[in-house]
Amino acid sequence: MSMYHSGMRELQDKYGGRKVADVIEKHRKHYEFTDEDKALVESVPFFFLATSTDDCADCSMKGGAPGFIQVTGPSTIEWPDYDGNRMYRSLGNVLKNPNVGLLFVRFDGEHTRLRLSGRAEIIDDPASFQHLPGAQRLVRVAVDYIYYNCPRSVPKMTLDEQS
Repeated sequence: MSMYHSGMRELQDKYGGRKVADVIEKHRKHYEFTDEDKALVESVPFFFLATSTDDCADCSMKGGAPGFIQVTGPSTIEWPDYDGNRMYRSLGNVLKNPNVGLLFVRFDGEHTRLRLSGRAEIIDDPASFQHLPGAQRLVRVAVDYIYYNCPRSVPKMTLDEQS
């Protein structure tokens, strides 16, 4: 599966980005989590989730205590969905279009950004998430591919953890 569709390729050709895009795909794209990927995913207190349908796109931040998102297989991740504002923008989009993008960032100015593309499903079976206090359901993503972005434009920041 290519990281790029015809629209992306058209703009890469128009603005001179195809060579860089090809290098990124060749050297940074992979299909299974490395130990380093897993350590990053399972240590962050939040990540960004992008979802879309034919007439709607949405990006939200999903958060919890570090470890709330788990790598459950070579190319599978899961996280609990908790009671929120009840708009169901992300999950509603997943029902219409399971394709999702996830972005993991550590704002330390050193680590690469980790991007995932895959297909999400909503797990409503209480037995699957009964061990997660407060969880209303579970979201599982079968990852199609993983790739790194350099940390060049990520500012160095500290997280102020408040009670």
